[in-house]
Amino acid sequence: MKPRICILQTDGTNCDLETAYACEIAGGIPELVHVNELRERKHRLLDFQLLIIPGGFTYGDDVHSGKILAVELTSFFKDQIREFVQRGRPVLGICNGFQVLVRTGLLPDLDLGNITATLMGNDSGRFECRWVRLKVENSRCVFTSDIAGQTVYYQAAHAEGKFYAVQEVIDKLERNRQVVFRYTDDSGQPTLSYPYNPNGSFNAIAGICDPSGKVLGLMPHPERFVKPTQYPHWRREEISTPHGLYIFKNAIRYAANV
Repeated sequence: MKPRICILQTDGTNCDLETAYACEIAGGIPELVHVNELRERKHRLLDFQLLIIPGGFTYGDDVHSGKILAVELTSFFKDQIREFVQRGRPVLGICNGFQVLVRTGLLPDLDLGNITATLMGNDSGRFECRWVRLKVENSRCVFTSDIAGQTVYYQAAHAEGKFYAVQEVIDKLERNRQVVFRYTDDSGQPTLSYPYNPNGSFNAIAGICDPSGKVLGLMPHPERFVKPTQYPHWRREEISTPHGLYIFKNAIRYAANV
């Protein structure tokens, strides 16, 4: 049975159609759901098996990136979100969606309303749009269980992507195997050096999961590499499976069995 996927929209979301397409070719049934449809009870989160918050600039990223949508989710849908994750249904936040997840408290600790990490402005002081090399760590994440140790290429496109937390939180993430992706240099080594690390993220962190491994947030965009020809070096490098498809196929496979 193909799982139903809620791709959450609101003012400023702009990666929803690409994300829906990625879910469709990966075997799911994506549905674009505006946050107002949840507020008007035309949909409930529990109608779906997978929740994705895609990239964009929700509400213009006023105040902070993702902040207003995060407040909206924790104010109006706190019980629905809590029940959704308690039932073990997976959640994916991409770029602005990652920013939303950390500002709700779903990441890193699955603790709604308790913010222990953030995504700050890039060290360069400007919007960065480039393809980046990422190491997939051996983490708890169900989205990457079959590609741990591999290197993937995704496009980064953000102005506030620097992952920051106090050292105690960083140490806990490392200890609990919650770091899922790291920016690396050409040799595959995690790096803080620009432009390989486009934002200066602590410990080269590009994506993390919650302790259960079912909530994933990452800054680069896997939905932009689900066809071979989307990769800029597709004529020179033979890639059997577009690297973004791994994320969506694993998420959908897991959601279908929850």
